[in-house]
Amino acid sequence: MSLAAQPSARALAQPTPREKSWFAANWGLLAAAAALIAILLLPTPAGLPVAGHRMLAILAFAVIIWMTEAIDYAVSAIVIAVLMAFLLGLAPNVANPKVLLGTSGALGIAFSGFANTALVLVAAALFLAAAMTATGLDKRIALSILSRVGTKTHHVVIGTILVGFVIALMVPSTTARVACLVPITLGIIAAFGVSKRSVFASMLMITTVQTASIWNVGIKTAAAQNMVAIGFIEKSFNQTITWLDWLIAAGPFAVLMCIALYFVMTRMMPPEVASVPGGREGIRKSLAELGPMKASELKLLLLSVTLIAFWATEGVLHKFDTSTTTITAVALMFLPGFGIMTWKEAQPKIPWGTVVLFGVGISLGTALLQTKAATWLADIVVAEFGLKNATVLFILGVMSLFLVVIHLGFASATALASAMIPIVIAVLKGVATPGINVIGMTMLLQFVVSFGFILVVNAPQNMVAYGTETFNARDFVRTGFVLTIVALALMMLLGATYWRWLGYA
Repeated sequence: MSLAAQPSARALAQPTPREKSWFAANWGLLAAAAALIAILLLPTPAGLPVAGHRMLAILAFAVIIWMTEAIDYAVSAIVIAVLMAFLLGLAPNVANPKVLLGTSGALGIAFSGFANTALVLVAAALFLAAAMTATGLDKRIALSILSRVGTKTHHVVIGTILVGFVIALMVPSTTARVACLVPITLGIIAAFGVSKRSVFASMLMITTVQTASIWNVGIKTAAAQNMVAIGFIEKSFNQTITWLDWLIAAGPFAVLMCIALYFVMTRMMPPEVASVPGGREGIRKSLAELGPMKASELKLLLLSVTLIAFWATEGVLHKFDTSTTTITAVALMFLPGFGIMTWKEAQPKIPWGTVVLFGVGISLGTALLQTKAATWLADIVVAEFGLKNATVLFILGVMSLFLVVIHLGFASATALASAMIPIVIAVLKGVATPGINVIGMTMLLQFVVSFGFILVVNAPQNMVAYGTETFNARDFVRTGFVLTIVALALMMLLGATYWRWLGYA
């Protein structure tokens, strides 16, 4: 290298752009650490155990980490587990304050969520979703439905909503469902001969992803965050909510939201084309390219239909819980002879980080309840919002609005449920309203946790669709805001009528 080509001493001394941006890139982690330390340095409030005080500090750390996405969700779960091991391990045992809990005992709490049956259901659901993708059954079902709805754009919207419902029954992973449907939606847009940036393209893609979010509410097994709530309910009350009970409660809400979605999207984003001849043929062509149904698809279809039947009849025709029937289906899926897929094929398709986050998230919430941190925090919420002797409908409205607002800062409904559902349970336990159904109200408020309608960053499935560059964030916000208003209005309407009749509100 010539002398002229060599960098000067001043150039070598200057920080690289990466060094300059370290604080900017890690401000979320620094803010979380600062909040953790600040809360730990505060004096322990009266009536709150030291372990509870430290859990509040860990909660603040977790919320900021999750809201800012400062580190990967799976990594955040491991960091949270480490914090729980040391901070709780060196705190007095809540049951026996004269002795320390110990790091071994605290680590047991940090990973107690992995022994929860809800975690088994989430993991099994991810394997089923991987099988759907690997065999192509999800794509075949979607194209089969869409090929029958016709060539009018409004009919295609209805078909897209119908596809979202059917796939939600069979693919218990929102991100997997949307990842399957996005290429199909792009294919429809191409078949209609319109630009990816057309109003029709934007409207159809937003409809696809919002339908997924709506059926996260309607079907218990459609989303991991529902399993978080079920896990806490089982831990706190030694009871569960069956798949059919959930569907009876949430199904009408989801159906009404789908009707609202149709009118919101077709009115707020009217497509520039009314009908395109050949659109149906384009979809049928894509379906024909899949060829005849493979043996693996047929096996998976039979398995899925059987599984849905077991879910729907839980507690009616048999006593097998949802987690047990689902993990049994996964076991059958791997058995030689049945052979839908092998372990080596499945392993790379499983988002193991989701499993880790779920397990530690359950542990975080359980620790908040065990250390009385959730109860202490709930007492403040009850006092500040005047919920002590409030009506059930008022409590439902206030808590729903609170969850919608705080969801704006979260990019994961699973993380939101992990942080907030223990507090919701403690709040509901702390009110004096006669006859309140704490389990039922927890389920209703869990519905609101899935309201990721407003911001693109509020859910991973939103980001998957946004990556297609078919719509801008402004269109998502303005239509999503209207959907959220409709959803909150429906919460209050059903809370005063249907859910009250069912005994939940």
